[in-house]
Amino acid sequence: MIARTAIITGGARGLGLAVATALQAEGYGLLLVDRDASVEATAEKLAADGAVAACVADITDPRQVQTVRAAAKALGGVDALVNNAGITRDARLARMTPEQFSAVITVNLVGPMLLTSALTKELHGGASIVNMSSRAALGNFGQANYSASKSGLVGYTRGLAIAWSPRVRVNAVAPGLIDSAMTRAMPAEVLDGLVAKVPLARIGTPEDVARAVAFLCSPSAAFITGQVLTVCGGRSIAP
Repeated sequence: MIARTAIITGGARGLGLAVATALQAEGYGLLLVDRDASVEATAEKLAADGAVAACVADITDPRQVQTVRAAAKALGGVDALVNNAGITRDARLARMTPEQFSAVITVNLVGPMLLTSALTKELHGGASIVNMSSRAALGNFGQANYSASKSGLVGYTRGLAIAWSPRVRVNAVAPGLIDSAMTRAMPAEVLDGLVAKVPLARIGTPEDVARAVAFLCSPSAAFITGQVLTVCGGRSIAP
């Protein structure tokens, strides 16, 4: 059994991997959860620097969620849970299908609820939950489903923070424009135009977001719950 354990969903790559690396640097043992089997290779690479386990599971499937719970119990419980797994199915609202809408809501909002509920008894007193929302919760063109899921996650965060205080703290992080495979796939002129609207004049990095998550999981945030920390370089306050 290790001293502190963090569970990160969507931990195989990208933002989830950055969060895992940041928490590992803070001394956490890790349980990486992803429906992609590549999470096992990711865990193997990180294991060179500490205790890391992988669990291939779909958090929208209640039976597979119980597999995650069993893994968490075997590790001695949970001190930090980062609900990071998410998907997009972008389309103009007039062309968005019910399947596209419900798929995003299921993964981005129902999934965190199912996993968090399943881990109720495994969360230690003083544990921290961080839900990965998005600046898109304020509304984005072509992302009505994604915006709905991320704004819903903010509401869920606040409701859970009230329900589970004082035993567990619950907060959200809302990234803005972050360097990722998705953003790099944009036409250069589109991406440059988006970056130009960021007051800090650059695109964010996964590490920028990961540091915010690590802060909310740390004792330095011991009096913070029910809040949304927006990591967007000031874009949410720009004209």
